[in-house]
Amino acid sequence: MRSPGHGAATVAAHVPELFLARDACTGQAVSRGAEDPAGPGVYHGAIRVLSKRKRVTPDPIADTAAPLSSQIARRRTFAIISHPDAGKTTLTEKLLLYGGAIHLAGSVKARRAARHATSDWMELEQERGISITSSVLQFDWEGHRLNLLDTPGHQDFSEDTYRTLIAADSAVMLLDNRKGVEEQTRKLFAVCQRRRTPMFVFVNKCDRPGEPPLKLLDDVASELGLPCYPVTWPIERDGRFAGVYDRITRTVHLFEREGHHGGKRAKVQVAELGSGATRDLLGADAHAQLLGDIELLDEAGTEFVERDFLEGRIAPAFFGSALTNFGVEPFLRHFVRLAPPPGPRESSDGTVSPLDPTFTGFVFKIQANMDPRHRDRIAFVRICSGRFESDMSVLNTRTGERVRLAQPQQFMARERRLVEDAWPGDVIGIHDRGSLRIGDTLSADGPVRIENMPRFSPEHFARISVPDPLRRKHLDKGLRQLSEEGAAQVFYATSHAGPEPVVGAVGRLQFDVLLHRLENEYGVKALLQPLAWRHARWVTGSESAIAHAANGHGRTLVYDAARRPLILFDSEWTLRHALQNESGIEFHDVAP
Repeated sequence: MRSPGHGAATVAAHVPELFLARDACTGQAVSRGAEDPAGPGVYHGAIRVLSKRKRVTPDPIADTAAPLSSQIARRRTFAIISHPDAGKTTLTEKLLLYGGAIHLAGSVKARRAARHATSDWMELEQERGISITSSVLQFDWEGHRLNLLDTPGHQDFSEDTYRTLIAADSAVMLLDNRKGVEEQTRKLFAVCQRRRTPMFVFVNKCDRPGEPPLKLLDDVASELGLPCYPVTWPIERDGRFAGVYDRITRTVHLFEREGHHGGKRAKVQVAELGSGATRDLLGADAHAQLLGDIELLDEAGTEFVERDFLEGRIAPAFFGSALTNFGVEPFLRHFVRLAPPPGPRESSDGTVSPLDPTFTGFVFKIQANMDPRHRDRIAFVRICSGRFESDMSVLNTRTGERVRLAQPQQFMARERRLVEDAWPGDVIGIHDRGSLRIGDTLSADGPVRIENMPRFSPEHFARISVPDPLRRKHLDKGLRQLSEEGAAQVFYATSHAGPEPVVGAVGRLQFDVLLHRLENEYGVKALLQPLAWRHARWVTGSESAIAHAANGHGRTLVYDAARRPLILFDSEWTLRHALQNESGIEFHDVAP
């Protein structure tokens, strides 16, 4: 076991180079002296050990004259993924709290009162206490600008989550310490794995009894094939979660429980592992247990390799409690050093580098009626390269038309502010009059297509109608706009009275949201009639072959908004039978 007392050389040898302090502009590891603008502390090599807790005011980073490379190095664009009820919205709130973006967090317990989570801006989200839309949240932390793409936690909105993950450069996988890897976690991790997204693991709810930490990390490795390198380690004192040990700074962070239910930053005592103060604070038994855990991790734990992390093959792991704020700040501090800045994107014309001075970006989300007073429609654009400037003219490469990007905005959930410029990694909102679609690429110079946003096959279907025939046009308008933003998919079945709308959804909760938004945003009280169809496949081939395939038992033919044909099936057996026996056509589980 390493001796608790150590010098600079020992720490430097223990710490992977990627964890060292980095210059916010260049991203290079730096060796600092005894003083640092971030606050008072003692330094071991490039690692600062806080001698007392002091809130750090981030340096302003709005220097638009800074080189493009400097602006890119400051950005961190990431998403949080989890199974429902793992605490994703709460962690999001606490990151904003520590980043200074909010001063009082609307935690889960506080929802009985007037406060709600900042990221849950839609009325239905606040009523049900769940996240059902993606939110864009931007805040600063110690010279870095963080773009947090908050995703829906409910599995019924996984398609929206998929699109959001495409816009992120890294992801934080949140686990409940009692349950570990769960079903939705596996699905979302698979999306990240396909894209080799760098991954962090945050084990949440450590203030409650749960599985042993080593078992949780072993489950991640065995079930997801993702080894973990624990950066922080939970400390128990008298059977309760008391804080975390930081393996990089070799410091103990002990938190004080207070009566504000996590609404404010947690008070913390920081001490070096080998100090007498640490033994006194922990007690002999807890201190001995911690030393034993550290020895096991140092001698038998996973080795951290930077390349493996950046390619999504190993994950730094952290422990904490978002509800009580325990462990949030150590995570945030290491996250900005580890997470990659915006990187290159593949396109139809080769690789697009963020350092390319030509502006490019893509639309990954469209949200109508964020401001009910103005019935607006916002297209969320992830910037991939170059500098964005307000009122610039760009090419929509799908339509070939020029678009003027006037009054661009950045967001804190529903709250917004006008911006004059933005950089790779940033997300901006553009007022859209209906010309933009999810997946559109915007380029200042020439046609290029960056990302493909597939539409997934729905699993639930319903016929939608309106009792008042005079409201049919309003229904059609609402369905068209909500379909364009991805809230649901709309198909049309042929009938004697004309095209009959059929809505499809990945999960049933999408139907509740659809009805809620139609009534509150478009003034339409619609009725849903559930249908027996369970699977859908887009089909390509001759018109006669498609018609023949659709006439089989347990099948029907519909068309999407782009007039592409789909066949709906009433069971898995019917679908398999068609796939095996129908010739002359091709089946697609995403829109061709």
